[in-house]
Amino acid sequence: MVYAGQLDCYERCNEVIREFTDVEVSTTQIYRLTDKYGTELEKEVSKQTVLPPLKQQEALYVQADGSMLLTREEGYKEVKVGRIFKSSDCMHSGQKAGWIKTSQYVAHLGSSKEFTDQMDPLIESYGKGGNQLIFVSDGAIWIKHWIEDAFPGAVSILDYYHACEHLHQFSSTQFSDKHQEKIWVSEQKELLLQSEVLKVIENIEKLAANSKEAQQLIVYYQSNQERMDYKRYQQLGCGIIGSGAIESAHRTVVQKRMKQSGQRWSIPGAQHMLNLRVIRKNRQWNKIIQLAKQQAVATA
Repeated sequence: MVYAGQLDCYERCNEVIREFTDVEVSTTQIYRLTDKYGTELEKEVSKQTVLPPLKQQEALYVQADGSMLLTREEGYKEVKVGRIFKSSDCMHSGQKAGWIKTSQYVAHLGSSKEFTDQMDPLIESYGKGGNQLIFVSDGAIWIKHWIEDAFPGAVSILDYYHACEHLHQFSSTQFSDKHQEKIWVSEQKELLLQSEVLKVIENIEKLAANSKEAQQLIVYYQSNQERMDYKRYQQLGCGIIGSGAIESAHRTVVQKRMKQSGQRWSIPGAQHMLNLRVIRKNRQWNKIIQLAKQQAVATA
């Protein structure tokens, strides 16, 4: 019932259980058990690593991001999700998009400090630094400061596609000819890939030095310049320069179960569900099994 409860909304869980077992279980009972085990495993969710130790030539990737979840108490509130994986777990197949074989996830509905307090010991437990510890993130200030404060020796990458998104937003305000805009943007994106961010800034100034949009983009690139050495980053680990892995994590950990039509969560209830979603994604469901067995013995 708990496994079904964390997979889909309680009404559909009821139907699945009935079809598989020919046993009728109320949606209220599914909710009660799901919330109970999500509560009891709160302290166990991020307590141990799930990835094998890092080998000599492997890199450890860390990605983090936030997305909004509708709560009853505070309206929309940010869920922070972290994903940790090794370069050797990044699979590629020809021209198709790659996938990651094994990851460790963390999800927290609350402050960035509470989230990083869970992430820090997990990252540190792998015992590597320098070029073997690689963060990829968007321009969120709290993430940038976290990396600088907690892991100053790590490689910190500004998501290349996020940097390009800002470029597109700027160019759309400057060109009436869409063909010319496409050519100009393509040239700047190639320069970024070659770590020529200063040249891109110069080209932005040439195009619209006095515009507010140009100044905003220039300040953004200047403040993240040390995180935009994409030519070098593509030679590290498995060459990842985008944060697609954490965007995928938001969809699979949070959105698929917790952002369905009409859903609103209590803050405690949301965290309890996040705990179960993370345990399943981390392939630690045996923790639920063992806890259920212990309680059954105690009850008997």
